[in-house]
Amino acid sequence: MKHYGKLYIDGAWVEPSNPGQKSIVDPFTEEPFATVATGGNAEDVDKAVMAARRAFGTFSETSLDERIALIDSIIAAYEERADVIAEAMAREVGIPVSARAQVTGPVGHMKVARDLLKTYRFETHLGDTIIRREPIGVCALISPWNWPTQTPVIKAIYGVAAGCTMVLKPSDASPVSAVILAEVFDKAGVPRGVFNLILGRGSVVGEAMSSHPEVDMISFTGSTRAGARVGEVAARTIKRTSLELGGKSANIVLMDSDLEKAARWNIQRCFFNTGQSCHAPSRMLVHESQLETVLPYLADEVAKYKLGDPRDPATTMGPVVNKAQYDSIQNHIQSGMDEGARLVCGGPGKPDGINQGFFVRPTVFADVTPEMRIAREEIFGPVLAVMPYSTEEEALRIANDTPYGLGGYVFGADRKKAYEFCSGLKAGRICFNGAATNSYSPMGGYKESGIGRSMGAVGLEEYLEIKSVYGFEEEAGQLPEFVR
Repeated sequence: MKHYGKLYIDGAWVEPSNPGQKSIVDPFTEEPFATVATGGNAEDVDKAVMAARRAFGTFSETSLDERIALIDSIIAAYEERADVIAEAMAREVGIPVSARAQVTGPVGHMKVARDLLKTYRFETHLGDTIIRREPIGVCALISPWNWPTQTPVIKAIYGVAAGCTMVLKPSDASPVSAVILAEVFDKAGVPRGVFNLILGRGSVVGEAMSSHPEVDMISFTGSTRAGARVGEVAARTIKRTSLELGGKSANIVLMDSDLEKAARWNIQRCFFNTGQSCHAPSRMLVHESQLETVLPYLADEVAKYKLGDPRDPATTMGPVVNKAQYDSIQNHIQSGMDEGARLVCGGPGKPDGINQGFFVRPTVFADVTPEMRIAREEIFGPVLAVMPYSTEEEALRIANDTPYGLGGYVFGADRKKAYEFCSGLKAGRICFNGAATNSYSPMGGYKESGIGRSMGAVGLEEYLEIKSVYGFEEEAGQLPEFVR
């Protein structure tokens, strides 16, 4: 059993201030496979933040070409470890190695950030004013377990692109993936202090990062409850806060939709990553006259999943991350049954023939009403609530009747009508007819799903401050020659 006992601070692997270790349990075997340091505390955070502060003076002045070359080095170092990363995610989170998007996705995001540096204008002209966009400073990054590599990569790579320095705290449930990522950054030659990694409890390390006066910006992805705490603590030192929080996204199937396509896609997207996705379309709204037509397609698509060892390439759905998550999902499934929802497939307990691992039966409920728990709470598991509507106006009201606003989905044949419906949804990302998202566009939420955006030019600007410099007129329609 391997022990990951060190933190990465100022370009070196160092012992945490407090001793201690935690076992990481494989959700398939239900047995520990590694141990990690748990002693990270406010003292370690201070060391990492001050290392980042020292590095910022130099790194913030690097040229765009230097940062582009550095990102290329990170990409190369990452690709060398791709298979190791895939196995780590399988063992600590239960993500099947067949879900290659979890491994290849980060490379795509890094390339987008790199290429953006070739076109993004950090200085623009407005009359006699030069508007500068400068790196904000030291950034605290807190990432979740459900995307244990991609989310920290997105946070860190846009920090690098902007010229910022950073301290990363991964989820307690997925620290091994973050350690490997730190090894990647080290191998790539990221300068000392630019990237730092602290392992430890969120209530200790996260709190210290959020409150540290030398942290200029904090980027958090996780639950709404934890995000609210981060925002509260960060506000005391008036630092910029970017939060991507929970979701309860709706997929509205309009009456002129291809019902089979909408149903099968909904299962594929909702149950991706074993349903452990903030953007999962976990509510499906179908016209009451079409409900019985849709349900067989949903059940048939669910039946295609192969549950098993996430390290087996044939597995398409792994276990959920841990016993606490398993128990929470079971509680929600039972609540759906108790409150009168109709069970279409799945249900409580483990799947037939599976006695080992934190496996959940992929579950679909019909006749779900807006007041039920399974319609209102983020379950974070393979559970779909199918809800009937009588008019499109009612469908829109139901879809927006949630404290969340992260994602939304619409299926329909009439593009104009569907676009109007998309425009009425109060959410940050809307997909029409199963369209794929892309890494160039901003991601974030309305309402209690968060503030701020990540990815693309808008995501880069989360890491930039804006400065107006007056009294410099254009020279022959161009920026002054001394402006880079």
